[in-house]
Amino acid sequence: MSRLDELNLDKQISKDEYREKLQELQLSLLHFQRRILESKRTVILVFEGPDAAGKGGVIKRITEKLDPRLIRVYSVIKPTAEEYRHHYLWRFWKKLPGEGETAIFDRSWYGRLMVERVEEFCTEDEWKRAYREINEFERTLVESGVVMMKFYIHISKSEQLRRFEKRAADPYKHWKISDEDWRNRRKWKEHIAAAEEMFEKTDTKLAPWNIIEGEFKWYGRVKVLKAIAKRFSLEF
Repeated sequence: MSRLDELNLDKQISKDEYREKLQELQLSLLHFQRRILESKRTVILVFEGPDAAGKGGVIKRITEKLDPRLIRVYSVIKPTAEEYRHHYLWRFWKKLPGEGETAIFDRSWYGRLMVERVEEFCTEDEWKRAYREINEFERTLVESGVVMMKFYIHISKSEQLRRFEKRAADPYKHWKISDEDWRNRRKWKEHIAAAEEMFEKTDTKLAPWNIIEGEFKWYGRVKVLKAIAKRFSLEF
């Protein structure tokens, strides 16, 4: 059985529990932010997962109570013409945080192993080589003192459709849905297979994957923040 098939997507919490836990965890992260600054180390949080899985919502809850001067969020989209001229990791090296700072990637270098692979935006040799390149990239960062956490937020195909339709019908959220999202959905199985191979080959001791049940947003958000707070308690 695959790692995504093993998830129990029915897990959820009550609204009251969500509010209580969220407030507690956000305060904890705020305290850790000061320790990160004093330590002069850096933090990198990577978020991947299907379209509409809730990555943006999780990132918002992580950052909304933190000092914005010490944190940067990068929503990774199609490379620019300049970025295409360089190795695909080049544009991420440019965004690495400084001492005492945190960078959050809403999608990341793992695009090479998923959407670029599935949509054939790169050659088979390129995406196969990327497993080694990414592992070496992450090892270099972690061994230099970076605290790295990688999250894959997962939802069912039916829940994704429900969220797509809700976004399409809401004029305030219509910008969140595009033709590209619908096209990606048509290759759901291919994207899931690519993700499973990604876990197999890039889930390392130095930079392991945290796979999060995102079907119920409140549960997923709390689980991510708990994992971050736990890791920070060990590092700072």
